[in-house]
Amino acid sequence: MHDIIVPAMGESITEGTISKWIVKVGDSVKQGDLLLELETDKVNLEISAEQDGVISEILAGEGDTVKIGESVGKIGAAGQATAPAAAPAPVQASAPAAAPAPAAPVAAPAQPAVASGGNDSSSTLATPAARKLAREKGIDLNTLPARDPIGRIHANDVASAGTASAGAPAPAPQAAAAKAPAVDKPTSNSNKPEERKRMSRRRLTIAKRLVEAQQTAAMLTTFNEVDMSAILEIRKRRKDSFKEKHEVGLGFMSFFTKAVVGALKAFPHLNAEINGEDIIVKKYYDIGIAVSAKEGLVVPVLREADRLGFAEIERTIVQLAGKARNNTLELSELQGGTFTITNGGVFGSLLSTPILNAPQVGILGMHKIQLRPVAIDAERMENRPMMYIALSYDHRIVDGAEAVQFLVKIKEMLEDPETLLLEG
Repeated sequence: MHDIIVPAMGESITEGTISKWIVKVGDSVKQGDLLLELETDKVNLEISAEQDGVISEILAGEGDTVKIGESVGKIGAAGQATAPAAAPAPVQASAPAAAPAPAAPVAAPAQPAVASGGNDSSSTLATPAARKLAREKGIDLNTLPARDPIGRIHANDVASAGTASAGAPAPAPQAAAAKAPAVDKPTSNSNKPEERKRMSRRRLTIAKRLVEAQQTAAMLTTFNEVDMSAILEIRKRRKDSFKEKHEVGLGFMSFFTKAVVGALKAFPHLNAEINGEDIIVKKYYDIGIAVSAKEGLVVPVLREADRLGFAEIERTIVQLAGKARNNTLELSELQGGTFTITNGGVFGSLLSTPILNAPQVGILGMHKIQLRPVAIDAERMENRPMMYIALSYDHRIVDGAEAVQFLVKIKEMLEDPETLLLEG
């Protein structure tokens, strides 16, 4: 018998959520066959079989949270394939026969406690934790659907049922009345169509970290605007020859990455982090590039951006963005950034206040390029392609004057792109 173990995935990841089982009990597998998909805070992982055999038992179902090193299933030899499948039948078959005897309800919970637990619903497969929670909430396990491949109820199934269970009619009106002001009215009207679905692990992590960033950092945002005429003119002249030579398009991100690196060199406290009562100033420039993926925002890191040319930056960003959208990013590609750039302009955002990517102390927000009338001098006005840029920063170690000058530095380099070759 061989355990299916949740593998280690990096120092910062201690648990994950089973998003999908590819196999079921009784399936034959060979070494290297995909068994299940595990969702973590940062990346998704596919767990494969380490030996040939038959899936004899599944210990954790889809949606369950599992720890690193935990066994989530077992692979047995081919001859053991029928044992697990036949095991549940005698338990359920003997339960009705023993039911008339007074001692049966007492003895039944003790015996199946390991496999399925037992309390008020001995015929229902459920974990001990699920049965305990069901007793506390007054929920009948027979009324709950099971998402486990072998039909077992887990604690999170009971928790998601909440006070909506038929076993707790009395508390439900009180709970609904108490929460009425805090929720939208349509959710309390059973005649209105609505959908409830569980947040993905990544979305839960994003929500948690964004709230933590706002609660732990003294975050402020300063704004400026950039005349993009010079960059647009360079891209117009050079885009064809650039793509022909480097096989990648000349986008805006390479200009902004170079400008950020140049500004970080001039104002190093924006390339730092707080550790206790110390400030750690980074002497390297690993720039995070925020990418919108199906499961939520991810920030792959552009390593040593100060040593990369325009083509290398554009090529690397295209590769990282593609891996993010295909959910194939490795954990090492998401760790260790020193500063982040996010571009809401690709979705049409004209202005926003980006939230810090902790423990970083600065993030630059790009926005939509839009023609606006600009005063050239006291007598002339011209329509220019303008972009608002925003810098959110941690006021605990970055002063307002420093933040404003940092953003002005970026503005100056973008409006005079030749300086990017000298300072970026």
